[in-house]
Amino acid sequence: MTTAVRPTPEIAGPQLAAAADARFDGIADPVEQALAVLAWAGETFGAGFAVTSSMADGLLAHLASRSVPGVNVVFLDTGYHFAETIGTRDWVSGVLPITLVNVTAPQTVAEQDAEYGPELHQRDPDLCCSLRKVQPLAQALAGYVAWGSGVRRDEAPTRAGTRLVDWDAKRGMVKVNPLAAWTDADVDAYIAEHQVPVNPLQEIGYASIGCAPCTRPVAPGEDPRAGRWAGRGKTECGLHT
Repeated sequence: MTTAVRPTPEIAGPQLAAAADARFDGIADPVEQALAVLAWAGETFGAGFAVTSSMADGLLAHLASRSVPGVNVVFLDTGYHFAETIGTRDWVSGVLPITLVNVTAPQTVAEQDAEYGPELHQRDPDLCCSLRKVQPLAQALAGYVAWGSGVRRDEAPTRAGTRLVDWDAKRGMVKVNPLAAWTDADVDAYIAEHQVPVNPLQEIGYASIGCAPCTRPVAPGEDPRAGRWAGRGKTECGLHT
């Protein structure tokens, strides 16, 4: 796992995040807005900025590579991903001018099974997410001052208030969400125009793609995240909450 050299963090704080959010919120064009947010983050934080990607598609990585060529793109390799997700990761890192940062949990799936018992994701999905996602991401982001995600307001009620630039108090860093205001139509238009790599699972109904044991396709008209931890009353893994 590669860790960036953390620059002096005095420039980062809630006030900076609020001012930047107000500045970019007035940009009407979604692509222009996203590129502006990413360019600002790259210019402001330099090597202290990285974006994350679940590899549902290469959209955020593509945008970030335009604004910040060579940008670090963090991928959480949980050990439970679909083969299609790993293939999308390899495709994105092979065709775009980015630096892939592949992050793994301290324990392999087999080691986790030995300590906690098999299929922890079925018995305690919150703990499994913490061990394989939340804690590894926290360690990976410790080398940065700001990070970016592909969270959008229209994905779920829990994400409706997502800001373009926010202060991540839990991690003590600036968080940018360049796609916050994007719609499905915006996403589809950009992907088509720029031939952005897309996870093949989207073609068979996977609207939100996570770990294979905890993800199913969604029905037409169903909430895009209904296929995550279906029937468990769980909608977030903890990375963005």
